Amino acid sequence: KMATDTVGADNVDKGSVVVHPIVLLSVVDHYTRVAKGTNKRVVGALLGEIEGGQVHVTNCFGLPFEEDRSDPAVWFLDHNYHENMFTMFKKVNAKERCVGWYSTGPKIKPADLAIHELFRKYVGNPVFVIVDVQPKDLELPVEAYRSIDEATSDKTFRRTFVHIPSTIGAYEAEEVGVEHPLVG
Repeated sequence: KMATDTVGADNVDKGSVVVHPIVLLSVVDHYTRVAKGTNKRVVGALLGEIEGGQVHVTNCFGLPFEEDRSDPAVWFLDHNYHENMFTMFKKVNAKERCVGWYSTGPKIKPADLAIHELFRKYVGNPVFVIVDVQPKDLELPVEAYRSIDEATSDKTFRRTFVHIPSTIGAYEAEEVGVEHPLVG
């Protein structure tokens, strides 16, 4: 079992994201139940721990989410549901904290910076992970981002996403759980 850093997720500026297998399975399950066969995407909260500058995304849960196809600025995310679910997850695993959010994209959408700002209420510097539930090739189906202030021409700042490295990884106990069904 990995030790936990005392650094909060809001202090992760550089570093990388390690997405654990259960998260990929949960996101695909969420998409299959809610949006398969449509052109909708699903959105959810990412839970995990920070260790040595790496964000380990070890769990997640889907959130009620709707967006207006004709106006990308109009969207709804049930943050009360998020807070209630997170409270229940904390009772099961007190070490997990909210580290960010996910979307099934497959690309960054116009509303994503506004959604990201909502998650900054829960964690100072959240990660945003796009999971491609229908990958076209053998590349990693995950892209990770964080937001930064970007200077503009009139000495003000605006938020923008920057790509951060991401991998799929597992704790030893998870590897056994993933490999066992494959050997079967």
